Amino acid sequence: MEQTTGVENAMVLTQRFTFNPKEGIDNPALVIADDTGGEFWVLPANGEGPAWSCDQEVEPWSVAERSGLRDGDRLLEVNEEFVDDVEHHKVVQRIQACGLQLCFLVLGGEEYEEAVREGQDLRSLARAHRGEDCSRPQLYHIPRDPTAGFGFNIIPVEGERGRYSVCTLSDGPAERAGLCSGQRLVWINGAMVSELTHSALIKMLRKSMDHVTVLVIDHKSEVSYNRRRLPILPTMAEAHNLPLPEKLHLVRGSGGFGFLLRQEKLPSGCIAHLLREVDTGSPAEQAGMQDGDLLLEINGEAVEELEHEEIVSRVRQSNQMVTFTVIHAYGRDLYMQLHLSPMIFHDSKLPKEAQRKLENVLTAPPIELPKKVQVTPPCVRLCVLNKGPTGFGFRLSSVQHELGTFIAQVEKGGSAEKAGLWEGM
Repeated sequence: MEQTTGVENAMVLTQRFTFNPKEGIDNPALVIADDTGGEFWVLPANGEGPAWSCDQEVEPWSVAERSGLRDGDRLLEVNEEFVDDVEHHKVVQRIQACGLQLCFLVLGGEEYEEAVREGQDLRSLARAHRGEDCSRPQLYHIPRDPTAGFGFNIIPVEGERGRYSVCTLSDGPAERAGLCSGQRLVWINGAMVSELTHSALIKMLRKSMDHVTVLVIDHKSEVSYNRRRLPILPTMAEAHNLPLPEKLHLVRGSGGFGFLLRQEKLPSGCIAHLLREVDTGSPAEQAGMQDGDLLLEINGEAVEELEHEEIVSRVRQSNQMVTFTVIHAYGRDLYMQLHLSPMIFHDSKLPKEAQRKLENVLTAPPIELPKKVQVTPPCVRLCVLNKGPTGFGFRLSSVQHELGTFIAQVEKGGSAEKAGLWEGM
């Protein structure tokens, strides 16, 4: 199967290094940004290496520097989330939900096959690239208490303009939500705090009537992100207390499903497919549907790009049973306010048994191999992509009936190629 991301212009670069088995590897990212002149500039990554480091300098704009995302690369992570064991269509959905910026951790096709043959733990490989002390950013949705307010203060970091930390009040709403004193504040209600003064942040908090959403990160993890030249984004975060999409399974009754589908223009200006006039006692109401629900998927297929008639046709083709992915009106309005897709955290809640299995995998000790057959870790690469006018500029593919996703094509003639991205490098 092959599926396009619906995007054509990728801005991607990574550095490649000569590998020294005594020292290991380091894979800092190169972020390609759009400047005022319409060209792209590169932020070289010269951060200090952790357990892995490179043994030679990469000259600016050399062939080594310009190598990046390539045909046949295997995706290990999308926005810091491991996807090698995720079905192809779910990987595509995660990419589509990530908005304007993506971070890929990739492994060359041949290196991937060799690592699999040798039985290497790819999760451990990805984790080692970040550093064992690195955790993902945390996104907290905090309700206002009538007496205590939000229960945290914003503290400027002394001597560092545009940097702030949080200080929580004991047993306040923020602390109950999981926020911890000393965490770095990165983002609040959709705005990067580095671009705001302390007084502007205080005003923003005061204007937040019922709730506030903040993105924070601990100090050790912030060091890891800075070392790898990675932006800290809400799309990379673990979500806490945010409303999440729900799957509704409807079985047609004698009078139909019992709701109306309407295409409406929301106050934000977006055109959306909303579920309206839910009949009392109908299959729709029994499944949990509420008036004003935003329709996100039908039978696992995203509906954002579909017309009203196309969705109606798919409902009819479903015959007696149909599955909707929806988010209720409160969540719908919140995500639009934050400029985030509700689908970002759709799979963030695992069943308890699955969560325990995952934790066992993550905490299992590595298998020690005899020194004579000790394998060298393959060289993963970090790619940061910024969405251009027509997209990211690559195609994904997978082997039918197998897990895992790889890069099938990097488009030529787009922004990525002008920035130095070559196919097959």
